[in-house]
Amino acid sequence: MESFNGKFRDECLNQHWFTSLEDARSEIDRWRLDHNQVRPHSSLGGLPPAVFAEKAVLRSLTPSARPLRPPTPSWNSEGLM
Repeated sequence: MESFNGKFRDECLNQHWFTSLEDARSEIDRWRLDHNQVRPHSSLGGLPPAVFAEKAVLRSLTPSARPLRPPTPSWNSEGLM
């Protein structure tokens, strides 16, 4: 969180002289969209948060290639594995 606060302060708040509350909202929203939609984050494997979240949702909806439980042993005709 401190890293985010520092980047927000350095890249947004310290770079703009807001002339009104609406101007502040507009600039902060522009920075937020860039930060979350465009800019890669090293903690997310170089992906922007929006792309990372989208991939996480898709992974959660895709059935796993691995079974949820170990396969049942198969027995041959003599009763041995």
